[in-house]
Amino acid sequence: MFIKFKLFYERLKTFVTDKLLFLKTILLNLLYKVLGKEQVDGFFQKTSAFIGERKAKFKSKFDGSGRFYGAIIKLYKFAFGSVVFVIGYYLAIQTNFLWLTGGMPSVDDLQNPKLSQASNIVSMDGVTIGNFYAENRIPVDSNEISPWMFRALVATEDARFEEHSGIDLRSLGGVALGILKGGDRGGGSTISQQLAKNLYNTRQKEMRGLLYYIPGIKTIIYKSKEWFTAVSLERRYTKGEIATLYLNTVDFGSNTFGIKTASRKYFSKDPIDLQPDEAAILVGTLKATTFYNPIRNPENAVRRRNTVLQLMEVHKYLTTTESEKYLELPLKLNIAEDKTEGSNENYFKSEIVKLVNDWAKSEDMDVDVYRDGLRIYTTIDSRMQDHAVAGLNKHMAMLQKQFDSEWRNDNPWRYESGEEISGYIDTVARRTTHYKKLAIKYDNNADSISKYMNLPTKMKVFSYQGTQNVTMSHMDSIRYYKKFLQSGMVAMDPYNGFIKAWVGGIDFEHFQYDHVKQARRQPGSTFKPILYTAAIDGSANMSPCDKIRDEPVKTSWTEGGVTKTWEPRNANGRFTYSNMTLRSALARSVNSVAVQLTLKIGPQAVVDYARKLGITSPLEAVGSIGLGTSDASLYELVAAYAPFVNEGRYTKPMLIYKIEDKNGKVLVEFEPETRQAITPESAFLMQFMLRGNVEEAGGTG
Repeated sequence: MFIKFKLFYERLKTFVTDKLLFLKTILLNLLYKVLGKEQVDGFFQKTSAFIGERKAKFKSKFDGSGRFYGAIIKLYKFAFGSVVFVIGYYLAIQTNFLWLTGGMPSVDDLQNPKLSQASNIVSMDGVTIGNFYAENRIPVDSNEISPWMFRALVATEDARFEEHSGIDLRSLGGVALGILKGGDRGGGSTISQQLAKNLYNTRQKEMRGLLYYIPGIKTIIYKSKEWFTAVSLERRYTKGEIATLYLNTVDFGSNTFGIKTASRKYFSKDPIDLQPDEAAILVGTLKATTFYNPIRNPENAVRRRNTVLQLMEVHKYLTTTESEKYLELPLKLNIAEDKTEGSNENYFKSEIVKLVNDWAKSEDMDVDVYRDGLRIYTTIDSRMQDHAVAGLNKHMAMLQKQFDSEWRNDNPWRYESGEEISGYIDTVARRTTHYKKLAIKYDNNADSISKYMNLPTKMKVFSYQGTQNVTMSHMDSIRYYKKFLQSGMVAMDPYNGFIKAWVGGIDFEHFQYDHVKQARRQPGSTFKPILYTAAIDGSANMSPCDKIRDEPVKTSWTEGGVTKTWEPRNANGRFTYSNMTLRSALARSVNSVAVQLTLKIGPQAVVDYARKLGITSPLEAVGSIGLGTSDASLYELVAAYAPFVNEGRYTKPMLIYKIEDKNGKVLVEFEPETRQAITPESAFLMQFMLRGNVEEAGGTG
């Protein structure tokens, strides 16, 4: 081991020497060019002579023939060399000399420490309905934290906290003595050192130097960086501020960072209200956030709590009577369930992130929604959202029951002819992450992939009765999930564009594909009002009373040199051969009239009006467009209907109306974006047309 270390030392010495010589050569040549060779050489000669005189004068004070002369000179050289080494080492660490040690926190970092802070999503009625975070944290001031929390922390983590200046040399000596005796080495890190590590993470990849990759040396480097940072923190902050910063940064387990989040999670109370036994539980988790987690391991948490309480007694923060009283108490948890996580509100969170990022980019602002503690005010009404989620789930559960009853013994993935789609599940399986990992692992060996895709394993699956623990293969789980009906629901105020409710699916945890804005489907007859709007508001200038005969219609076109024909049918398969008003035809959703109307005004006119009404999805200008054969999203269609009740004005859907920073400063307030899409008269006529759905005989409503 010694030989290896000596070899490493020699290599390191050679490396540093070479770099210093290289640097010396560059600096010397630079000085020669700026000041001139004679002046530079003269300066170094005078300096060398001065140092030589000082050495001679120093040695003259001692008897050169004395018995201990050599030892004294060596001692002074060692002392002087040690001082130079410490200063040089400190400067090397602080300046990342030759990129050897890695970066250090800047003065600005030290004076303005940046805590990763959760951003809140707030509903129109003032309810927090979601969070974004890399670390779930809400920082608080010291006057918002119970004194018992500070006492428990100091007693357990750093008993001499008030006496040292960032590095506790006595504690480090105790650690070294423990190691030499072969016993418990203990812990030598102060609260300030732990804060330096938590706050600035000088071990992260971006802060590493070349020496980090050498075993043993890297430990010395990052420990030194933490010590120097701890001392810098002590110079800039009071002890109370350091302890408060520490409690705001640490991980208390269960995805809780900082004292406020942890206090609310475990005890449903604010940090100022924590009692000694509760403070002891939280401080106890710091030793091992999983092993001493009061939710996962309550017995371990109680044992650790009692240790903390006993330490508080030892350090006179509790009397013996008080300590005994709290030691006898059972574990008292009051878990606050986070209703914003894993719920259906998560469907619109990705849209919020996109909107915030787009705004920040347009304003050339550096904003991180997961770390900056923003307060994002949405147009969602939490009460309407709750009703929407409950209504959609109830309705979909009923439809799913009917669907399962009808398809109990058959697979529903079929063509319109009724024939099952061959290889459908295999195609879906190949798109899954699990399949792709197996393909890489087994070099695309079909037999191996098939074996593990069909291997039964324990998993949790969605059901309307709650999450179920089952044993099934990955192929079976794909078949299971592909039999679930999906749906989306969105509600919007047509006058200002405020989205009041957004439910992207039946369960976000298991189905994360958003059926409001992400999914595009053929809208079918839902698209027909756009066709009729084009006929009434466009150059055709038609009215609800104009008539078209309900009769078969045939269109032909040439594709690849082959003539093809299309004969659309009505939903009931029959034609009345009667002249129908446009209002009656829309009310009954008659396909033959819709196709004739499309051909009369031109498919491109329908596309143009779809664009006016806010449909941005790709649309094909073909004869069937009026029947809703081009895909569109629910989000687009809801906005397209709004002008009918808003005097013809299109209002862009709006999900965020204000953003504040973590200090409550308003960063932006958004205004509704509106434009005149159709004339007010046409909007009124379309209202009249749509009422026919419930007023006309045979109306589908």
